[in-house]
Amino acid sequence: MKQFLIHNKAHHKSLLLLAGPMILSNITVPLLGIVDTAVIGHLGSAHYLAGIALGSTVISILFWLAGFLRMSTTGLVAQAYGKNDLTQLAALLKRSLLLATSVALLLILLSPLIKHAIAYLSAANSDVLNEAYRYFSIRIYSAPAALCNLVLLGWMLGVHYGRGPFYLLLVTNITNIVLDIYFVVYLDWAVAGAAWASLIADYIALVFALLLVVQLAKKHGISLAVANWLSVEKMAALLSLNRDIFIRSLVLQLCFSFMTFYAARLGETTLAANAVLLNFLMLVSFALDGIAYASEAKVGQAKGQQSVEKIRLWVKISVFWGMLFGVLYSVFFIVFGSSIIKLLTNVPEVIDEAIHYLPWVIALPILAMSCFLFDGIFVGLTRAKAMRNSMLLSAIVGFFGVFWLFQDWQNNGLWLAMSCFMLMRGVTLIVKYQQLKANNQLLN
Repeated sequence: MKQFLIHNKAHHKSLLLLAGPMILSNITVPLLGIVDTAVIGHLGSAHYLAGIALGSTVISILFWLAGFLRMSTTGLVAQAYGKNDLTQLAALLKRSLLLATSVALLLILLSPLIKHAIAYLSAANSDVLNEAYRYFSIRIYSAPAALCNLVLLGWMLGVHYGRGPFYLLLVTNITNIVLDIYFVVYLDWAVAGAAWASLIADYIALVFALLLVVQLAKKHGISLAVANWLSVEKMAALLSLNRDIFIRSLVLQLCFSFMTFYAARLGETTLAANAVLLNFLMLVSFALDGIAYASEAKVGQAKGQQSVEKIRLWVKISVFWGMLFGVLYSVFFIVFGSSIIKLLTNVPEVIDEAIHYLPWVIALPILAMSCFLFDGIFVGLTRAKAMRNSMLLSAIVGFFGVFWLFQDWQNNGLWLAMSCFMLMRGVTLIVKYQQLKANNQLLN
């Protein structure tokens, strides 16, 4: 291991310099969730916390489903960057922004139907549903900004501008946190205040991100006035790639949403406790996603340069840092897990319930490490079909299959299913990567 670190010192440094800003900015993402949970969790009633958990889960499902916009943009842009194709870099930006805006408008049009689905799927009581509706009805109008921001973030990552996403996420989340506290605590807008804070922050971030991208394009000599960017053939190829990543994201969110909606059937205390514990998974993601995002850019660039040797090297380096962070997180949760729960809520029954299920969260960083990293690797390779197939198999067997066998365990069954699901995603992608490597297909 010592030789691996010393011999590849420059590469380790390069990956961390790209991942570092993402890790730092991602700290504010779980911090945002923590602030949301904390300010609502201290209003004195579990139905506020359960309501925002339900409403924000639906928004997260919709926006995370649109995560294909960022992933496809990063992978394609990184490969164009490796080829030094400046015209394609500009064209990809425009095509992806057009797609993001179209998807966002579709979500707004479908929002009345989505609200009906919330009640049907959750079976939550009227107090919880009213708060969930209040949050969703405001937050859905941030979709155009939120989805375009995904594209802009992905484009900056693709050209190895790690500081850009850092600045973007920092502006978004700090603005959101400040407004969250002001609207909820000082103006007493409760759940509506949290929703307005997120909406305003998304649009402020959009303006900021556009300015960053324009400056970055000028720096690289990229003309954003490129002609013929709206090619039918190119749009069809982009839609094909996004289709497979969308299916992958849809299945992922079905598993997470099932966990939330089924927990709602177990009672508002269990739903609120799971909402608290899922913030731990967000804490895990800020470091592992940072490494994965850097892997997307590095592996994508290496594929654009047609270098198998570089792809394999970046995979090894990424896995090394992912394993290290996974172990550190588990140790951190063992030591500080109970204290974090008590910071997030002062409702006694929610605290007791969350502490009871804490051991599942302690195991998750190690179990989930490989799925975070190899998602990033396969995005860089633009192997969307492999990601889709891995997700489908893991969901059917690892999540729903395991839950069906252990459903009598109730919430323990949910957490067992989630743990098996995350582990199986990583294992299936590792197997696929080894097959591609053995068959000399990494550049295909």
